[in-house]
Amino acid sequence: MLSEKRASTLHGILLIVLFSCSAFYIAEIPFVKQLSFSPLIVGIILGMLYANSLRNQLPETWVPGIKLCTKQILRWGIILYGFRLTFQQVLEIGLPAIIIDAIVIFVTIALGVLVGKALKMDEKTTLMTSTGSAICGAAAVLGAEPVVKCAPYKTAIAVSTVVIFGTISMFLYPIMYRSGIVDLDPQAMAIYTGSTLHEVAHVVGAGNAMDPTGSLHLADQATITKMIRVMMLAPVLVIMSFIIARIRKARHTDISADGKSKITVPWFAFGFILVIGINSLLQSSNIFPTETLSTGINAINTLDNFMLTMAMTALGAETSIDKFKQAGAKPFILAFIIYVWLLGGGYLLAKYLTPALA
Repeated sequence: MLSEKRASTLHGILLIVLFSCSAFYIAEIPFVKQLSFSPLIVGIILGMLYANSLRNQLPETWVPGIKLCTKQILRWGIILYGFRLTFQQVLEIGLPAIIIDAIVIFVTIALGVLVGKALKMDEKTTLMTSTGSAICGAAAVLGAEPVVKCAPYKTAIAVSTVVIFGTISMFLYPIMYRSGIVDLDPQAMAIYTGSTLHEVAHVVGAGNAMDPTGSLHLADQATITKMIRVMMLAPVLVIMSFIIARIRKARHTDISADGKSKITVPWFAFGFILVIGINSLLQSSNIFPTETLSTGINAINTLDNFMLTMAMTALGAETSIDKFKQAGAKPFILAFIIYVWLLGGGYLLAKYLTPALA
């Protein structure tokens, strides 16, 4: 019986692996690549196509394997994400990017919560949508999911808002920069782009479009600014876990037998910071030859991309169109209001704080 259960779980995992391999292949198609749709985004789309077509044709015993991908594999994917970052990158871009990133994250989440209440939205969907827009898109949504403990379809809704508005921004920012609609010097524009666009891929795409030759270092600085935002994911998740615990205690929900509220400590967030520290040490020392280290880090990042794609695909596989209809238009209205703030508020912060803090 136990071996049969393990076999069924393995079947579910292998199904997600198959979809994830397909996502990597599709993401390399020129048209998809031009849109900067990462395998993560393609994966969740494939998962949703499966959920709304073949899901009822496959055994329910495969579901535990799919759920394992949305939990354990997801957490390890977030930890390994730290190999993309170093503390040296923070020092390279300086104080303006750090301060502006922190303000953008705080205001975006606070605004999202307030607007969500005004719209009478489900609190978990509100928090997931706000966190995705505030920090690093799909990766932030995935990171917040174990802390917020929401249904997979709510996670998918939050990711879809990130994809829509992030993709719009990737094409809009270069147009605004070239036309002079945004009157910013290259450094301020880089900080504006990195602190307000949703996905890392969106930042890279917009940065390269604005500075194709790399002579202005706009794309590099925008990416580093974005990576500082990503680095802030860990403290945000820790703070979020304590706030959620206090709210649940006040409402007498999620209380343990001794009357204390359960605090979901996101251990993977600490692992994420630890891995950043390890990567910073490796990059600044001569422990390994540069070429060997680069090859190793690239291999880890490829593995991490695949693990996160598996998590996204599995979340998509738990999301049906009926659940999207159930959520209605409110999450997208919320995401649009947040987007307006990022466009306008982010511009003002970059324009006036960058020279003041430089």
